Amino acid sequence: MPVPKIWNVHHLCGHDVTHDLTARPADKRAGLARWLAGRDCTDCWKSARDADTESKEEWLAAKRAGERQAAVEWAEKFDMPPLEGPERALEWGERSRHQLMTAAHTALVVEGGWDESDWAELEEKARAISRAGWWIDQRDAEGSDLLELLDAAGEADRGTENPFR
Repeated sequence: MPVPKIWNVHHLCGHDVTHDLTARPADKRAGLARWLAGRDCTDCWKSARDADTESKEEWLAAKRAGERQAAVEWAEKFDMPPLEGPERALEWGERSRHQLMTAAHTALVVEGGWDESDWAELEEKARAISRAGWWIDQRDAEGSDLLELLDAAGEADRGTENPFR
């Protein structure tokens, strides 16, 4: 009697599904059927995946809200001016500025040789950069590079000048 090509599998989720394993070599079919039995059926797996996507989106929204709150509190505490730019870029710019400034403080003051007066000068330069897009553009930069980046910022990144002119 040949090895079956069609297998009725009772899945972990409780559903029975008929699987056509014709494309598998005969010696691999039983192992695949056992493996499938230890998993949810395709419909249940997709449903769980979709629900997981929703929970990931909720998690990300909560994470972004926490980052936003931390950035707002930090900006108030250290007298950072509000950023300018398109509405959709403002929160991202604030988060990016906060994360880069925090990374820079760790790299330059906590782990580096900077004292508070060196840091105060850098903070003043950072306060002058008001374009949210500039901070977003620097989001992947190393904290130790911030001084050089601030020095390289153009006039369009400072004040209220329109960078698209």
